[in-house]
Amino acid sequence: MFVGEDKVDRSTEIALLKEVLALKSAGSFFLDGQQTRNNADAYASADRFAVERAALFRRVPAMAAHASELNGPDSFLRRDVAGLPMLLTRDGEGQAHAFLNVCRHRGTRLVDDAAGCRKRFTCPYHAWTWNNRGDLIAVPHEAQGFPDLDRQHFGLKRVACVERYGWLWVCTDAPEALDLDGFLDGLSTDMAWLDGASLRVAATLEEERASNWKFLIEAGLEAYHFQVAHRATIAPYFHDNLSTYQMFGDHIRSVLPRASLMEMAGQPEDRWRIRDHTNLLYTIFPMNQLLVQQDHMIWIHLEPLSAGRTRLALRTLVPADDDRHDHWQRNHAITQRTLTEDFVLGESIQAGIESGANDVLTFGRFEGALGRFNASVARFVGAGATSAGRS
Repeated sequence: MFVGEDKVDRSTEIALLKEVLALKSAGSFFLDGQQTRNNADAYASADRFAVERAALFRRVPAMAAHASELNGPDSFLRRDVAGLPMLLTRDGEGQAHAFLNVCRHRGTRLVDDAAGCRKRFTCPYHAWTWNNRGDLIAVPHEAQGFPDLDRQHFGLKRVACVERYGWLWVCTDAPEALDLDGFLDGLSTDMAWLDGASLRVAATLEEERASNWKFLIEAGLEAYHFQVAHRATIAPYFHDNLSTYQMFGDHIRSVLPRASLMEMAGQPEDRWRIRDHTNLLYTIFPMNQLLVQQDHMIWIHLEPLSAGRTRLALRTLVPADDDRHDHWQRNHAITQRTLTEDFVLGESIQAGIESGANDVLTFGRFEGALGRFNASVARFVGAGATSAGRS
């Protein structure tokens, strides 16, 4: 299940399954010690959002792209990360780079295409040109117009970037070298087990929602709503309000048992497989989630645009050698339909918050992960919040 340095740690897998089996058998919920609350302003305030962008989004590593999206030497992607225009490239030797997608001459956007294969990037304004390592390599009329130009000073603005676990991680306000394992704070073992580098993107949905980004994250952090909000989709396949969670620093691993869970009770433990009977949801703080299912996973990526608007992308990741196109399209459509139910509710909640009806939102003892998540956000922005739970 969870890969160590040289072996698979089955004990963690068995322990998690025993935990949810015990809760189901006892007719109990996974409960934190107390209820928690979060101020409504945390979702509606433009000032709070500005602080989140500066103090959180730009200070922690973000999953900017799946490695398969930079497919081969000289490939590139255009992305927005933490409100900044980004150009991701893979050079001729296969090394990944990240730059601000901004011309160093007069500041226009350098690359308009969303993706492609290119060794050089020429500015659409004055045709200054850079290679995919960020070096300035051509300036029209340089000798006459810019006789003192130091080309090294005008390289593309580099962003700290590392490729690991199947993703490109970037941080716009960080040293050149990212301490990714330090950031993941114990979750590296699980990330290695997920083996993201062996996957590819089979389907993608990109859209904007009139919701604060935190509402979209919170929807996955509890199973209290499953039987109500998802009664027309996934409710029959899950138990009522049965889930557990564990913190890894600011990150969260949630276990969401499926209806088949009790089939394991009469089976020997060596036949237990957590992906056969649960969904796992990894919340990679602050705004990425990996929904791990039996044979594939969904990467949910958020790009907050304002206090009340968020751009999101759903990417279905499947084994790279599995070419069942129609099968994966059907799976993606099911996931899209289910998560859209949450996204619509997020928009409804946003409108409710902005009405002023509630000064605070209250999380029950079986919604403890919401309190922990918001406490992590508050720690970065310096706001007050309370939470309780386990680590």
